[in-house]
Amino acid sequence: MKAIVLAAGRGERMRPLTDSTPKPLLAVKGEPLIGHHLRALARAGVREVVINLSWLGGQIRSALGTGAAFGVRIRYSEEGAVALETGGGIFHALPLLAPGPFLVVNGDVWSDFDLASLTLESDAHARLVLVPNPPQHARGDFALHGDRITAGPGERFTYSGIGIFRPELFTGCIDGRFPLLPLLERALRAGKLRGQIHRGEWSDIGTPERLAALNARLGSGDA
Repeated sequence: MKAIVLAAGRGERMRPLTDSTPKPLLAVKGEPLIGHHLRALARAGVREVVINLSWLGGQIRSALGTGAAFGVRIRYSEEGAVALETGGGIFHALPLLAPGPFLVVNGDVWSDFDLASLTLESDAHARLVLVPNPPQHARGDFALHGDRITAGPGERFTYSGIGIFRPELFTGCIDGRFPLLPLLERALRAGKLRGQIHRGEWSDIGTPERLAALNARLGSGDA
């Protein structure tokens, strides 16, 4: 199985840290955040990884190279000066990911989730890892009935930024800048969106304060 680590965003809320350093290269436990993702993918048996690039993408390419130091082989999906958002970025990279299901990991989250545990049913277009709602997203994104994601009543959870997708999720898309959520909602309405809950370690590293808090909790002063 292949994977894509999403690393193209500008990281506006992380400024001024991201004015000169792309968010995936900010340090967690003394190592660039994206390095932790690559090692987790290698532990899960993934050997082919795609990384999408836009803001300061050259720094990411220089830091990671071929991926050999992390036990993977990296291919880069260049998006140009303006990032294509999550949906557009994955769709633009599909030629490097298809034809089978592939893992998706947002480059700005931290988690101890076991990526090897993710599987996708043959009739589903995606399976999302959901987490209990963090303070900054108290309303959540989706409800979960069994392993089926719904928009109906029930306890809501937050999409963690980790999942397994099938290329069919992007049917009808054209190259360009667009979000992921409408595609997930389309799959939800068709009954093709699955999910599972992770109650372990997870952080959305969206601000300098959250990054500092995570490093403090993990026993590292690096930020």
